[in-house]
Formats: sequence, structure tokens, C-alpha cells
Amino acid sequence: MMCNPKSNRNVSNQVMTEKESLLNSLLDILITQRQTALAAAEDAHNDATNEQSVAETQYDTIGLEAAYLAHGQSQRVADIDVMIRKLKALPLRNFSAEDEIDLGALVTLQGGLTCWFLPVCGGVKLNDSKIVVITPQSPLGQKLDGAEMDEKLDDGRLIISVR
Repeated sequence: MMCNPKSNRNVSNQVMTEKESLLNSLLDILITQRQTALAAAEDAHNDATNEQSVAETQYDTIGLEAAYLAHGQSQRVADIDVMIRKLKALPLRNFSAEDEIDLGALVTLQGGLTCWFLPVCGGVKLNDSKIVVITPQSPLGQKLDGAEMDEKLDDGRLIISVR
């Protein structure tokens, strides 16, 4: 059977375009979450430093609680910034049927579940919930890491596509 290199290139380009689109969607989600957390941190900081938040008794902790909340929301912003940097640094590549599953792979399991194997954002659903992000730390991610196409996982599911 003769292989058409131009056809393979088109499939390869389609996969890259799909991954770029998915990455942009994921980054949009993170940017929205970051903006929400940043606004919440600013609100909590304003509440913590408001003159009405000054403790009147030793049991009056509203200012302290607002300060803790502001710190937590600021930490969430920093965590999202790290996730965005990790995703932007991840090289998007095509995987062939011979490649082991690694970060960046789109994997379809028997039964129709399609996963995107990424370092962060586990559980996020993309493409109208047709694709779920899986991280290496998750139980399924641990099974997929280094697996290959047509391999049967220990839970009985078969890997039917790696791209």
C-alpha cells in the first residue's frame, strides 16, 4: 500500500490546529479564573483594610478573616500564573501510533473517552465536554503515562487512538 506524504501532512496539520485551538480554549478558561480570583483578592484586601474591619473585641475577627481570604485569593492568582506558564511552555507535537503517551498527547480510549494529557488543569472539559484534561498525577494519567496505542490498561480499557 502506497502512503501519501501530503495526506499525512494534512492530518498532522489538522491535529496541530486542533491542539492549538484546545490550548487557546484552556488558556481562556485560566485567564477568566485568574481575573475572578484577582478581583476577589482585591475585594478581600479592601475589606481587611477597611476602617470598619478594625476589631472591637478579641472575638471580632472579621478583619483577620478578610486578610486570610485576600491571601488565599492572591495565592490562587499565583497558582494560575504558574499553570499558564507551564501550558505556554509545553511544546505541541503530533504523536504517531508508535509513540509512547507523553505530555501533549490526545488519547482516545475504547468507549469514546478522549483525554488530553497535560501537566496541569486536570478535570477541565474542553470542546463541548468531548475532551477532558488528564494529568500524570491522576489515577488514569498514571496508567496512560508511557502507554502505547492498542495497549490494554489494567482497568480493561483499550487505547484506540494517540495523536
